[in-house]
Amino acid sequence: MDSELPILVEVRRGAILESRHRGAIVAVEPDRTVSAELGDGDLLTSTRSTIKPFQAIPFVTTGAADHFGVSERELALACASHEGEPFHVERVAGLLARAGLDESALRCGAHAPYNADAARQLEKEGRPFTQLHNNCSGKHTGMLLTAVHLGHTLDDYYKPEHPIQREIIGVLRRMADLDGDLPTGIDGCSAPTFGVPLRSLALAFARLVNPLAVSLDSAIAEASTRIVRAMIAHPEMVGGTKRFDSDLLRAARGKLVCKIGAEAAYGIGVLPCERYPRGLGIALKIADGSYRGLGPAVVEMLAQLGVLTESEQTELAAYHRPEVANHRRLIVGEVRPVFDLESR
Repeated sequence: MDSELPILVEVRRGAILESRHRGAIVAVEPDRTVSAELGDGDLLTSTRSTIKPFQAIPFVTTGAADHFGVSERELALACASHEGEPFHVERVAGLLARAGLDESALRCGAHAPYNADAARQLEKEGRPFTQLHNNCSGKHTGMLLTAVHLGHTLDDYYKPEHPIQREIIGVLRRMADLDGDLPTGIDGCSAPTFGVPLRSLALAFARLVNPLAVSLDSAIAEASTRIVRAMIAHPEMVGGTKRFDSDLLRAARGKLVCKIGAEAAYGIGVLPCERYPRGLGIALKIADGSYRGLGPAVVEMLAQLGVLTESEQTELAAYHRPEVANHRRLIVGEVRPVFDLESR
């Protein structure tokens, strides 16, 4: 029950406690050793966009990415929940063109760019937003190019029974040690999403950043390494000019990869380092799905785990302890983390 989960974040207005956000956090090593946990590590969590790096693995392992000359920057875009800025849209269109496709081949649906400037520019020019602006268009383009490369049907590439989606499910199972039937739903972009224990999501990220720590297929291990490298090198492609994922990647300077998911799910892989020589996977879920509590909880847990330095936390202060302002722009409150993560 959500009411049994610990309080992670509070919203205060002066001396008044206005709201609370409950949730769960778990951090594991690639061999399933739990390093820290708060709340229910078995909490069934909808993966949503947190698994985009894993959905991109078949794009690499099948040879499709190399066949179409996909750059490191474009590989990062295949893992993205992007802002729909011009440089995102142009890259997606260019990738589709290499396979002889255009925007009409996508099945992710159209929505306005998340980036306010990009949305205003479209309106100013009298141009409609298209599926290219969808935050998942990079992921869908990777799936489409893989289907073209392997000679599969294209109209149904996003459906759970399609060979591309079956391959993705197989990869996720191996990375997260998942057995049996996975609860499956349809994501906002029409691709499948899965219900997995929070601990399993963390495990997948631990293995993404250190695939050689366990007996993963060598092709999956190589693809994981390429994807991690691409996301770290091109944070603007993973999110945008100003987005939490991108800002966290920039502040961490190569220490980690991260991926947000809808309804306030989050996955992080900490690369092997002195403190975590085997690497570390972390997963977090805000129970009520509120993004308001997500940034404070993520930055605080990385601080408590010793992943982010004080100066790096300062760079992320706007996410760590967001100020509450009124209509006169007076600071009247704060959103702040209030948990103590139990390390083991």
